[in-house]
Amino acid sequence: MKSIFEVGNLKSNGHYALATVHHDTVYVSGQFSIDPITREKKFGTIEEETLQGLKNVEMILEEAGSKKEQILRMTLYIQNVELWDKVDAVYKEFFGEHKPARTVVPTNELHFGFKIEMEAIAYI
Repeated sequence: MKSIFEVGNLKSNGHYALATVHHDTVYVSGQFSIDPITREKKFGTIEEETLQGLKNVEMILEEAGSKKEQILRMTLYIQNVELWDKVDAVYKEFFGEHKPARTVVPTNELHFGFKIEMEAIAYI
């Protein structure tokens, strides 16, 4: 098993790894819209936060030796189910023809006040 705690300037802020690799499978911890260079929280529209979160997942996967086309499953946590269509549009553009299994979970509130958090499972 291998743990990844830092990718560029993205770092885990608590007692967890950004990703764990085990038997050629990558498990990416929940990601927010954090600027990977400045580490600043990038609050914005749901579309902006979704795209930045997806890009962060992609960076972490690449560090682990995988890529977005090898994502098997994603779980997305959103503040409100009414955001689903906007999230889905960004997700569709980001992934193109690739359609990993996915669950979208509406929540009341996310850490720091973000609109979306996402986690992924991919193969190497």
